[in-house]
Amino acid sequence: MGINLAGIIFANLYEDNIPELTAKRTIASVPFGGKYRLIDFTLSNMSNSGINNVALLTRKNFHSLMDHVGTGFAWDLSKRRSGLALLPPYGNHSFANRIESLYHIHGYIENLREEYLLLSASDSVANIDYQKMFEFHLKNEADITILYKNRVIPENTQSPIVVSTDETGLITQMLVDPDTTEVCKVSAGSIIIGRDLLLKLVRECISRNTLSFKRHLLQNNVGNLKMYGYEFEGHMSVITSLNSYYKENMKLMNPEVRAELFNPLRPIYTKVRDDAPCRYGLTSKVKGSLVSQGCVIDGEVDSSILSKGVQIGKGAVVRNCIIMQDTVIGEGANLEYVIIDKDCTVGDNVKLSGSESYPMYISKQSTVN
Repeated sequence: MGINLAGIIFANLYEDNIPELTAKRTIASVPFGGKYRLIDFTLSNMSNSGINNVALLTRKNFHSLMDHVGTGFAWDLSKRRSGLALLPPYGNHSFANRIESLYHIHGYIENLREEYLLLSASDSVANIDYQKMFEFHLKNEADITILYKNRVIPENTQSPIVVSTDETGLITQMLVDPDTTEVCKVSAGSIIIGRDLLLKLVRECISRNTLSFKRHLLQNNVGNLKMYGYEFEGHMSVITSLNSYYKENMKLMNPEVRAELFNPLRPIYTKVRDDAPCRYGLTSKVKGSLVSQGCVIDGEVDSSILSKGVQIGKGAVVRNCIIMQDTVIGEGANLEYVIIDKDCTVGDNVKLSGSESYPMYISKQSTVN
């Protein structure tokens, strides 16, 4: 049974952090961990928390996202009276900020049965129980509840929010883009707010031409509204650069991280692709790697992540790499610290090498000879 909470996911938010991976897709549809997309974690968290109405708010490059999420069936969001809605821009509109985006979908928001909204970005990976956060929101009769994590602000974060709270969780101070390297309460990209209150605040911002969601809608209302912080204590990966994308993927090699993210009681769902099992040839050597179904491996793979349908030729060596869907690595190729996007071809005996702090990136549908 669903709860009195609907979800709105901003599918393009913060995509400028990883322009290499978002040139042809939204940040929400960026692959992660071999078989998943970033959107899978946010959608799964909402579905597992009993949220039955979810809207994906997009600006551009949303075709791969549409193909991936479809009707929302994989996340149990394909329902008769609720489900998954994709809200692309209409006409020549492409809204530059969250305030304008929310203002132009006010009709959708007004027609929701749910009285509360969960607004979320899609640039992070975590397994979050939003139902507990919603119960916290209701218990405190909060106007706004902000999810936060005690951590050092991730490098390259765009205008991070840092909050201070009293012993009850009431936010007493909010800083936007503070200059600090200390561990602090950093916003984790999700807030709960009443539907009518959100519409009221958005209309006020539009009327005053104050269009910063963080500074004008949130920060300016500390003290005017009852804002609470809700701490998330689990593992969370935030993608703020190509380097962080590489590092956060590689953290999946840690069994403790995998166990926390992929809790069988709160599964992470994704679009199903009916591939054959992975095939390991007589000349293959694989260790310390995550290998998805449909791969054909005749070479050596070490400490790497392979997506569905990847082919590794005889004599090829792949170390510390992320190889995305349906990419073909030729015989005798040697790759180390390389991120290769979907549908690429690396020729025989090609050598590609980056470093742990600066991995090499090969763009989607490229051929390297």
